Amino acid sequence: MADPKALRDKTCVVGIGETAYTRGTTKSPLQLSMEATMMAINDAGIKPSQIDGVVLPNGHNGGATAGDYAANLGIKDLIYTASFPEMGGAQMVSAMEGAVLALASGICDYVLVPHCSYFYTGARARDMTANPSNALQAAEYIRDYYRPFGVGAPPQHYAWMAQRHMHLYGTTQEQLGAVAVAMRKHAQLHPNAIMRGKPMTMADYMASRWITWPYKLLDCSLETDGAGAFVMTTAERAKDLKQKPVYVSGIASGHPYPPHDIPNRPDILEIGLDHSAPRAYAMAGVKPADIDFAEIYDCFTGQAILQIESAGFCKKGEGGPFCENGNIELGGKLPVNTHGGLLSQAHNTSMNHVIEAVAQLRLGCGERQVKDAELGVVTGWGGHGHGSIAILRR
Repeated sequence: MADPKALRDKTCVVGIGETAYTRGTTKSPLQLSMEATMMAINDAGIKPSQIDGVVLPNGHNGGATAGDYAANLGIKDLIYTASFPEMGGAQMVSAMEGAVLALASGICDYVLVPHCSYFYTGARARDMTANPSNALQAAEYIRDYYRPFGVGAPPQHYAWMAQRHMHLYGTTQEQLGAVAVAMRKHAQLHPNAIMRGKPMTMADYMASRWITWPYKLLDCSLETDGAGAFVMTTAERAKDLKQKPVYVSGIASGHPYPPHDIPNRPDILEIGLDHSAPRAYAMAGVKPADIDFAEIYDCFTGQAILQIESAGFCKKGEGGPFCENGNIELGGKLPVNTHGGLLSQAHNTSMNHVIEAVAQLRLGCGERQVKDAELGVVTGWGGHGHGSIAILRR
C-alpha cells in the first residue's frame, strides 16, 4: 500500500444524487444535503444504515456534523469520519481521496460524501471578506494583508493570476471569453443548470460589465443554493450493486507555497495542481492525452485556463489558445465541464463536477454525452490554489 499504484481501481463511486439548483431557498443546508444523500443512496441500491463512513466538507453544510447524518440515516455503527478544511473548493476530490484510503484499507464498507452550497442565501447575510469566522478560506490573510489595500472579494485576488498570465503569455480577453461561452453552451444541454435557456455569444461576453480587470461579470462563477452527494465502496463489493461502478484510477491533492499568500510566491502561477496532477497520472498509469473529457473547477475563467495547463492538457502559457475554436466544447479536442460548470450550471464547490464525471462515465448524459467516454478527469481548486485531481474510468 506504500505505492499509490496499489490503490488503482480498488474503489469506486456507486451512487450519485443532486438537488435542484436555485438562487434562493427556504430549505436549510442539512435538508438539502439529506435530499441529495438519499438520492445517492437509492441510486447505489443500498440501505441508509449500510453507510459506515461519512466525509464532510468543512464549512458548507450549515454546521452539520457526521453525527447529524448518522441520526438521520439510522447509522448505528459509524466507523469513519473525516473532513478536509485546508482544501476549500478542492474538498470534494480530496474527500474522495480520503474515502479511497478508508475503503481500500478495510476500515469501512460504504462512504458517503455529501455537500450543500448555500452561496446565494447564505452569502446575503454576511461579509465574506471581513470576518475570518465566516468559513471563507484564507480569510485572515484577506482581512490583514489584502483588504487594507482594497482587495477583498475573490475576483480581485484571483484576477492577479489572470493578469500575470496575460502579461507573460499574451492571453487575451477573447480567450477568457471562450471558456465562458463554452460553459454556457454546455449548460443549455443540462436540465438542472441555472443558466439553461440563457445562451451567450462572444459579443454578450465582451459587453458584460467589468468586475475587476481582466474579469467581467461573465468570467465569474455563479452564487447558487443546492446540494449533491456520492457514495463509494470497494470494487469487489460494487459487483453486487445496482449501478455500473465508476473506478478511481488515480487521485492526489497538492498545495501552492505559501499556501494562502499569493503575492509572496516566487511564481503566482504555480498551483497545487502542478504538484498533484503528475502523482495522479502515475497512480492511474495514463497520460493527459488518454483523457476523454475534463471537469475543471471554474471559479473564474482564468483559473480554468490555469488548471487546464497544470493538469497537463497543454504546455504552460498555451491554455488561452487551447480554449479557442471550440476545442473545449463538446465534439472538440477536450470537452470541458459538460454540465456547464460553476460558471453556468451552479456553484456547488466541485460536487457537481464529480457528479457530472460519474454520469458521463455511465454513458447516460443524453445530448451532452461525450461519445464512448472511458476516462475522465475532475479537478478541485481551493483557497488561493490548493489543487486536487481524480482520474476516473468506467
